[in-house]
Amino acid sequence: MKAKLQTLYNEYHNIKWKRGLTPVHSEPFEYGLYEDDSAGLFLSGHSEETFTNWMSELRPEDPYYGSKPMGKPVLADVFNQLDVYDEQVLYYLLFTLNTTMSIHTHNSYSAMNDFMKNYSFFQLAQLNGLSSLKDEQKRELRDFFFFFYLYTHPVNEETLYACSFSGQDLIHTKTNIKLEHYFSTFHDYYSERLDSYREQILITPHEIQTCKNLTLELLRIIEGKSTKLSMPSEEGLEAVLGLINDVDQMLQIYAENKTLLFDIMRNFLAEPRISPYRDHCFTLLLQNYVSYILYFNFDEIHALVDDFRDTPEWCGIVINKMFTDAIFIQKIMRQSTINITDYPNVMEFFDEETRRFCL
Repeated sequence: MKAKLQTLYNEYHNIKWKRGLTPVHSEPFEYGLYEDDSAGLFLSGHSEETFTNWMSELRPEDPYYGSKPMGKPVLADVFNQLDVYDEQVLYYLLFTLNTTMSIHTHNSYSAMNDFMKNYSFFQLAQLNGLSSLKDEQKRELRDFFFFFYLYTHPVNEETLYACSFSGQDLIHTKTNIKLEHYFSTFHDYYSERLDSYREQILITPHEIQTCKNLTLELLRIIEGKSTKLSMPSEEGLEAVLGLINDVDQMLQIYAENKTLLFDIMRNFLAEPRISPYRDHCFTLLLQNYVSYILYFNFDEIHALVDDFRDTPEWCGIVINKMFTDAIFIQKIMRQSTINITDYPNVMEFFDEETRRFCL
């Protein structure tokens, strides 16, 4: 499934950024396009059923509406510590996970959320294999990225804080249920009792198991149990993609000679070709600088400003993209009680949008 997930991930970027590459056949899932340029991940041979919505009719009733809820969770016989409120949270978590590979149309606000959710997912796939960071640093970033993965979906507050890591296992904190165990049991339950759910489920038991395998692979990516994903290659982006796909390399270059990293940024800005995917990759690189360097030492931003000072237009592009393409940097500053007004050399490059955003 890992190799197939990388193939799907490549196709996800091909469609999302309109790269125009020939679609790759990738059973048992394939992307289908909608009229509004969004796309869903369909089960091969099913023009009406997607990986995301096969379980839409199984959503538990909202226990917060009406009188005190009656009944018990569907999986209460397996997880006797589970109540109807927990069941709803776990359903939302499953839905959040399964929509990771969906492609939506966006306004400017939702586009930022979409970027941040998928950026966080991609970074969670990288963290466990990093050798340049200490274990405690990797745990800090794991919690940071997982928070934003949920926050920018977005989920409600109860779901946002429902889970925690125990080693590499994601658990529902209140019940101590491993998400892997719950999601696996969820799929097994319905595939074994399909005759009782013919009105709600339109796919076969085998196809439910196929969905389970992809769900669990996505979960393993987040937990750091799977080999890392890679951003697909593109001619002319070799240097940028090399650092995105190998954070250790980026950190090593920065430790040995910071200017080499800044030169890669400069070379990108000097390249006249423009495309949505190229811009996305440059945003990834800049947010990696934020997440892996400024996260641990915000004062490193002085090195960037000093190195770009001879090209103020490019310095402005870099600074403004770091502050407005995502809100990671604002979260880092709040965590460390950093006031941007203490950095006038940075603020002098702020455009109007960044000033509105940050001041």
